[in-house]
Amino acid sequence: DEGGGGELLGGSAELPPWQAAAARRKRLLQRLKQRRRRQEEAPAGGGGSRAGGSGGGGGAAGTAGTLALLLGEGSKRLPQAIIIGVKKGGTRALLEFLRVHPDVRAVGAEPHFFDRNYERGLAWYRDLMPRTLEGQITMEKTPSYFVTKEAPARISSMSKGTKLIVVVRDPVTRAISDYTQTLSKKPDIPTFESLTFKNRTTGLIDTSWSAIQIGIYAKHLENWLLYFPIGQILFVSGERLITDPAGELGRVQDFLGLKRIITDKHFYFNKTKGFPCLKKAEGSSKPHCLGKTKGRTHPDIDQEVVQRLRDFYRPFNMKEERAHLKGFWGWELHTEMMLMAHPEGVGGDPSLQACAGNFLVSSGHAGGNVSVTKIC
Repeated sequence: DEGGGGELLGGSAELPPWQAAAARRKRLLQRLKQRRRRQEEAPAGGGGSRAGGSGGGGGAAGTAGTLALLLGEGSKRLPQAIIIGVKKGGTRALLEFLRVHPDVRAVGAEPHFFDRNYERGLAWYRDLMPRTLEGQITMEKTPSYFVTKEAPARISSMSKGTKLIVVVRDPVTRAISDYTQTLSKKPDIPTFESLTFKNRTTGLIDTSWSAIQIGIYAKHLENWLLYFPIGQILFVSGERLITDPAGELGRVQDFLGLKRIITDKHFYFNKTKGFPCLKKAEGSSKPHCLGKTKGRTHPDIDQEVVQRLRDFYRPFNMKEERAHLKGFWGWELHTEMMLMAHPEGVGGDPSLQACAGNFLVSSGHAGGNVSVTKIC
């Protein structure tokens, strides 16, 4: 905290600026060495949380990284991993949870570089990123990338090795959440039911409405698979981010090649909001929940409309030629993405864990039968 660190950072005002900076750096590093020495001399199991960096998980390494970044070390890099979607899937929660990890550095605001600001150039994009040290991962999240036709080619042009994360949830629930957000800003918009149909009498769904279109996941995925192998795309369950945040974060940390530092101890369930919150946020010792714009109460929707939407999404997300993946999106309610995200739970085959969620799946809707083919 530079604002309250007079003793630590000050005391060199009479020196030329460059000498003052060097003296300040020397004092910080001395303090760090002293802290490390105390930790090494401390009994096992004692004082571990004292030295925690981001969210108490990083130990001395996290502290060292924080001090180094405060000293202006490190450099701004283009992101090695991007959360590309989907809107109202849980992307903000995932990013906030990931920022607890000492080896993850992420820009807070959505850059919208690959959909709205591409003409500004990569130098502009890089400058938005936080400084990182060797071994740290730079990340950003912009959910609209997943449904932006030009985004896959543009990201591939930046780096073919970019890791992509897609947070998905039941497309019907997602559409209602999307509508709820718009309703909070524009209370006079038509009802969800009237926007869903081009003609309610015939049951013709209006696929031009973005709230509906986003949920046709297979259609959008097809575009990404033209530029990225499936092994570079991780599907995260928005539902499981709520019911088992540590489990989902474990999978994400593995996918990013990170040590599993974020665990159950970082979360508590907020009954008022209805979703998990962090016991300690990045750079803070205080609990942190997502803002009031998250977890809004959904309006009551006609259940006949809900069922028609489920029937609508099912063939889209199973259509072989559209997904190029032989039933990749076998969907029964929200189980499509649960199966994608949790191979360890499919058919009881633990060998699928190594696939990091990437496999072909088709499900029988009546009997719940599941067939799986590994593709990794």
